[in-house]
Amino acid sequence: MTVDLRSDTVTKPTAGMLEAMWSAKVGDDVFGEDETVNALEQKAAAMFGMEAAIYCPTGTMTNQIAIKCFTQPLDELIADQTAHVYRYEGGGIAFNSGVSTRLLNGYRGIITAEMISPEINAENIHYPHTSLVVLENTVNKGGGSCYTIEQIKPIAQLCHDRGLKLHLDGARIFNALTHTGDNAVEYGKYFNGVSVCLSKGLGAPVGSVLLADKAIINYARRIRKVLGGGMRQAGFLAAAGIYALDHHVERLKIDHTHAQIMADALLNTSWVTKVVPVETNIILFDTVEPADVVLRKLVENGIKASSTDTHRIRFVTHLDIHPEQVEYVVSELKKL
Repeated sequence: MTVDLRSDTVTKPTAGMLEAMWSAKVGDDVFGEDETVNALEQKAAAMFGMEAAIYCPTGTMTNQIAIKCFTQPLDELIADQTAHVYRYEGGGIAFNSGVSTRLLNGYRGIITAEMISPEINAENIHYPHTSLVVLENTVNKGGGSCYTIEQIKPIAQLCHDRGLKLHLDGARIFNALTHTGDNAVEYGKYFNGVSVCLSKGLGAPVGSVLLADKAIINYARRIRKVLGGGMRQAGFLAAAGIYALDHHVERLKIDHTHAQIMADALLNTSWVTKVVPVETNIILFDTVEPADVVLRKLVENGIKASSTDTHRIRFVTHLDIHPEQVEYVVSELKKL
């Protein structure tokens, strides 16, 4: 048996998703004529109580478009030092937007209004102009840690009071909502932009959507074109996104349960020194031996995983992980 826990991006489309893709009605999306893309954008925007949306190939693109829309060159954005927009998007903040980044040391990637406030620059020609705060939910490097709406509210109020925009990298936002019980529509009240990934926990093969007001989305279409993200008959892919939103949100609690079962098993092994508390579908744990040594042993036993540090390994559960595979992983972890 092989169990792939490297990421929730490794999933394959389900039979129902493939059928939806096969039967999608398509047109030229750059001309705004792909009705399935249009339907996905309208659906995603409505789910979060926002005016409009734009469909893009990746979450990196939706995040980078948002940063470009909400900043000007010589500006600065504020984010946690683990933020995906900073660590894993190829330096795009500087390359695409000419913006510097002020990094904070949050708890498992979670930052607060009290941390942000003193880092907002005064208007002074020596300093970049602070114009944007970026939050990530869930936090990948935080082991799937989640913001609640109650944590977001004071940050949104601070941004409003100081004239800053607030963007959410919601790569796994539905995992966060499943954990916290918060309502998606609430997010539209607090964020200027929300990026929602469809190809992680939701299991679509491709795609993310950026949600914002109509004016921002109109500008975002121009930026998407410049970045090479103007797709044509993209409805075949967008249909997978619609199917995922309709059928794969409620089941995320299964992934969270599977993650907790594996975390509990790891806590009872002698070769693991720490397991980061599990909130969603990501498990981070530290090992006695170097991570690359442990990864080789895991692969020999049919378990694929990834490392995030010299002694830290990541497991990610997803819709292609079934109960019998969880049982297998638990049994192999005990033997390792």
